[in-house]
Amino acid sequence: MRFLADIPDEDVKWLDDLARKQGKSRAAILREAVSTYRAETAAEGIEKYFGMWKDRADIGDAVEWQRRLRAESTRPWDPDYDAVRAEFPDLFSEEDDRERERYRK
Repeated sequence: MRFLADIPDEDVKWLDDLARKQGKSRAAILREAVSTYRAETAAEGIEKYFGMWKDRADIGDAVEWQRRLRAESTRPWDPDYDAVRAEFPDLFSEEDDRERERYRK
């Protein structure tokens, strides 16, 4: 896609000098600059939000919370049903167990 941008004369001169030194076009230098900028800002976002829940007291241990959240989606026909039910018995009912027996047959 082409676009028009107003850039100060000094920046255009610098850009042209850089392009000449690298044997590239002005457009190639600008494309590389945009790609680099996007990658850097994405990394900044990761740094900014990494660990943002570390001080949350309402979820307790993060690994345990995640395991429990995943366990909630376990169904009687899943191969790991018995192991998950043993670890989180409060998530399952007698009806789940009856359905599990139907799948074992």
